[in-house]
Amino acid sequence: MQIKERKSVSITRTKSGVPKVQGDNELDLFYGMGYCHAMDRGIQMMLMKTLGKGQACLHLQDTEEMLVIDKFFLQYNFQGNTQSEIDKFSDTELAKLNAYCEGVNQRFKEKRPWELTVLVGFKSFSWSISDIIMMSRMAGFLTLAQSQGEVEHLFIELAQGGVPKELLQELFPNVLGDYDEDLIKRIKLPHQIIPKEVKWNNLLNPLMASNNWVVNGEKSASGKPILANDPHLEINRLPAVWYEIILEADNYYAAGATMPGISSILIGRNKEVSWGATYTFMDAIDCWMEDLKDGQYLKDEVRHDFNIRKETIKRKKESDVEISFYENEHGVLLTSPDEDGIHLTVKWSSINGGALSIQQGLSLNSVSTVEAGMEKLGKLELSFNWVLADVHGNIGYQMSGLLPKRHSDYSGFTPIPGWKSEYDWQGFHEPMDLPRSINPDTGVIVTANEDLSHMGKVNPHTITMGTYRSDRIKSLLRQEGKVSAADMKKMHMDLFSVQAELFMQLIKPLLPDNEKGNTLQNWDLCYDSNSKGAALFESIYSCLLHEVFGNVIGNEVLNFIETETGYITDFYANFDRILLSENSIWFKDRTQQEIFRTAIEQGLRANESTWGERNFITMENILVGGKFPKFIGFDKGPIPLPGNRATIHQGQVYKSNGRTTSFAPSYRMIADMNEDFIETALAGGVSDRRLSKFYKSDLDIWIYGNYKKLKS
Repeated sequence: MQIKERKSVSITRTKSGVPKVQGDNELDLFYGMGYCHAMDRGIQMMLMKTLGKGQACLHLQDTEEMLVIDKFFLQYNFQGNTQSEIDKFSDTELAKLNAYCEGVNQRFKEKRPWELTVLVGFKSFSWSISDIIMMSRMAGFLTLAQSQGEVEHLFIELAQGGVPKELLQELFPNVLGDYDEDLIKRIKLPHQIIPKEVKWNNLLNPLMASNNWVVNGEKSASGKPILANDPHLEINRLPAVWYEIILEADNYYAAGATMPGISSILIGRNKEVSWGATYTFMDAIDCWMEDLKDGQYLKDEVRHDFNIRKETIKRKKESDVEISFYENEHGVLLTSPDEDGIHLTVKWSSINGGALSIQQGLSLNSVSTVEAGMEKLGKLELSFNWVLADVHGNIGYQMSGLLPKRHSDYSGFTPIPGWKSEYDWQGFHEPMDLPRSINPDTGVIVTANEDLSHMGKVNPHTITMGTYRSDRIKSLLRQEGKVSAADMKKMHMDLFSVQAELFMQLIKPLLPDNEKGNTLQNWDLCYDSNSKGAALFESIYSCLLHEVFGNVIGNEVLNFIETETGYITDFYANFDRILLSENSIWFKDRTQQEIFRTAIEQGLRANESTWGERNFITMENILVGGKFPKFIGFDKGPIPLPGNRATIHQGQVYKSNGRTTSFAPSYRMIADMNEDFIETALAGGVSDRRLSKFYKSDLDIWIYGNYKKLKS
């Protein structure tokens, strides 16, 4: 396809529908990328823009639920202060960004997604550099920083619910400090993660995911480094989160996964370097306790007025809503200042940024060495673990993100006294001080959301995922023989659970000699969809959580945390540390064996099923999912989802904010630097249009662990 408005740009598709953009120069390629994003993911882009601007009531549905969503996005002000970021771009960078936006807008001028115009009445379609910045902020916060903020909120609720200090210290070790219990209990929360109707126990007896890895040429069968990546995100949606593209000009080639609306290849390769990303669990978000009186906050013994930001939420049917947000140097107030007392403000380190991350992304396609790639990626404001490989034989790892410099009294996990300026952030740590490594003697680098602070000069973590997946990857890479791309593919689909291996050492001696007991005795510790052992183990694991934690905080509360939030999904290592301990104050007056024996007895009462019968997804369209019969084709499923929290192939299904979500490989990529291509599989397809043959074009190869090639 030749674009009439820019004849130097041509777009063709591979057999699987991935667009290949060819042009005379970089500006042509950025123009073509924007054109393709609008062509195939215009619905996705406009929905995200609508949410980010707090316009869901205006453009989607005018309901009270949408009003809450609009307030949330406006509260964090993702669209704010973008002009100051735009002013930081050079003329060359502005030219690339403008070319991208011109491509988007040209496609919207030619053809707009009929689904948006017919189904919800969209009239205006456009994209600007401000939208790129807003999307970059949203991508970083909604998929990354938000989980950190929510677990810190959970700690406050646990403390306010009466969980004793010594129990919380054991659940969240080394990050709580000697916090003031009475002060924490005085905090006025804006909402409760645990709803009021879920009651706390009376505590009369005070006794409570992504992978990437890389091997160097000495370890690989090809003689050159091989890199693998599989970011874990929500996959029970169509279209897929990611959008693949190939860019090609004279002596210029880049291919990989982009996020529609953002002008960069985020995971992929160019001619000489490949890169992949996982989330770090860097603690880049903090809450401050504000002492409010008569609408003012206390700072260094002086009362100050908040800055007031007024917003208007326009509605389709109801009257417009005027809303005020109260802000200070600590971020935005989460409650109304009308009531005196201790309130919370919250701030994410990257909320006012964007330019620096986008600048690095614009030039990443041209880096020629791992070291150069590390330098650029390290400057990103958003927090990721990056692994890299190049054709020269180098491998590297670099963490990115703005890590605040905090007072030594506070880790960042507990809320900070806002009334003392000495506790304010003192800038950010340098990228060179964050965890990083280049060409380690082991010849292997692995990241899987675990604590990697030992690789840096500063500790970016207060809470992370466990090491189960990382341990499994390392054990497979340590096996004899050279590692090939085919081996990497098998590892992507590996379903063995190190977590289950540890727990089963305690469970096996206590199992009864009956059919279910024998099923678990003979279980291979793999979470394949037809496994009955996996389903039985998960029943016992759930009973263990209830026996230990539910016995303290209340089983209703624990059940809500387990089934309606992602806390155990993300932070299972904190719970497992206690469950696997020989002794814990959470056990009260019982032994570990007594607890396990009771949990086994209860868990084995579960109805017999396979793991696939318990763990499955339906992939729903982001615009009209669940609103039409399945035969219409907008949705796909049910699809059994193999894997679980501790397997390389994560496969978790749970609820969050009342909706079913998932945690699984959203994209698989392997880059052998001895080849001129990458091998990939996408959890969905290229297009967000139901009638396109590329709507779910990759889904079958993704389900069965197959791959396609992207090459110039």
